[in-house]
Parts: sequence; structure tokens; C-alpha cells
Amino acid sequence: MAKNWATMSPALKSQGYCVFALNYGATNGVDATGPVADSARQLAPFVDKVLASTGARKVDLVGHSQGGMMPRYYLGFLGGADKVNHLVGIAPSNHGTRGLITPTPDAVPPATSVGGSNCQACADQQAGSPFLTELNSIGDTVPGPAYTVISTTHDEVVTPYPASSSPARPSRSPISPSRTSARQT
Repeated sequence: MAKNWATMSPALKSQGYCVFALNYGATNGVDATGPVADSARQLAPFVDKVLASTGARKVDLVGHSQGGMMPRYYLGFLGGADKVNHLVGIAPSNHGTRGLITPTPDAVPPATSVGGSNCQACADQQAGSPFLTELNSIGDTVPGPAYTVISTTHDEVVTPYPASSSPARPSRSPISPSRTSARQT
């Protein structure tokens, strides 16, 4: 959360949005490096706590890169679709990357076992990985939530850049996040 949302969270809060952030998927103390499916399992109780804290019926999820893709596992495999109004992915790795994903050199956790991966999330986000094959086996969306993907042709991590995209579902029109996000009153 600290790196990606330290600026965005206060900006959203100043506009009246109720903002919560989750640090997930830690391997040896480094966030977002554990298996993506495990991170989605951490998202489930976090959403429940947010709902209990706010009294809201549903949440809007906004995530960047892995954080924009990982909630899809929660929605499709862990029953989260009924608790989410809108998923917004900013350059999400929905279909993986053919590029190199690694934490910065000072943030690489040591391997957890002989021959073990020091960043399973990095391996999970490679195009064609077993994790992404499972995730995309159910399609890009599930019934219920609205979806927004924000990407750029200049992405240097999720390559090729169309790998971020999820095709629109004909059963639900796009909804502006400004109309669906809960505001404090």
C-alpha cells in the first residue's frame, strides 16, 4: 500500500471517498510477492471487515498491476462477486506479461527453500502461467460487478499492453466510478 497508494488514498479521501488499503501477499516481509491465489484469500476477510466497518452492502475495489488482477480470483473463485460493486484495474496483469516482473533489487526476498521462488507472484503473472490459466478459464468477468480497466500503450511491465484489457460484457453497461463509489456523508 505504501508505494502505490500513499498519494492516491489521501486524494480520494479529500474528495469524500471512504478509503481502505490492504497490504497482501508477503514473502519474508516483502508485500505482493506471495502466490496470487493466497493474496486473494487475504482479500476476502479484508472486504468483510470493510463492509462491517462501513455498513455498506458492497465495496468498490481499485488496484494497480497485480492488485487490479488479483481481485478477479476473489470474485470468481472465492465468492466475492456478491460483495463487490465495481472492480477498477489500473494497468492490471489480467492476461499476464511477456515482460520481466521482479521486485526492486533491494526488495527481493530470499528464496524460501532450496530452489524455491523468491517471488511466486512474479511467476504467477507471466503469460501462460498455471495461475493465469486457471484464472482466465472462467472468463475475464463474472456476473454482478462492473469492471473498468485503465491501461496505456506505453506500459513497460504488462506487455503486450492489451494483456491488461478485459472485454466488455454485453450484460452490463459501463458505469462511471464517480457514480458508484461510496462517499462519506
